[in-house]
Amino acid sequence: MLDYPVILEPQPEGGFVVTFVDVPEAITQGEDEQEALLYAVDALETALSFYVDARKPLPLASKPKRAQHTVRPSALEGAKLGVYQAMTEQGVKKSELARRLGWHMPQVDRLFDLRHASRLDQIEAAARALGRQLEVRVA
Repeated sequence: MLDYPVILEPQPEGGFVVTFVDVPEAITQGEDEQEALLYAVDALETALSFYVDARKPLPLASKPKRAQHTVRPSALEGAKLGVYQAMTEQGVKKSELARRLGWHMPQVDRLFDLRHASRLDQIEAAARALGRQLEVRVA
């Protein structure tokens, strides 16, 4: 899962700083806990995009301590990251994924661009090409 534990640190001047146990590149702040956790989603997505851009494996999320908040990427970005994670676990390069899908490389590049609004059917096709399936649920 992509549920990353966070540390919320109250600041003497007010507000909270949020850092991630497993993703040191992600840091943000907010006026209150709710705002800080909201901004944490964007900080996490931005930091994880650095791993994708560098073609490095995503950091594993550690188990949260009791009552510790966790943050996960938004649904679309989480789906993209799940496909990216499957691709890196299998040692499949972008060029091989493009070949399997019959896509051009820019299409695959956009699929892993967390700022690009890819269509869900494209993410689903990429997952299938890796022998995986995309599951969507509302909890």
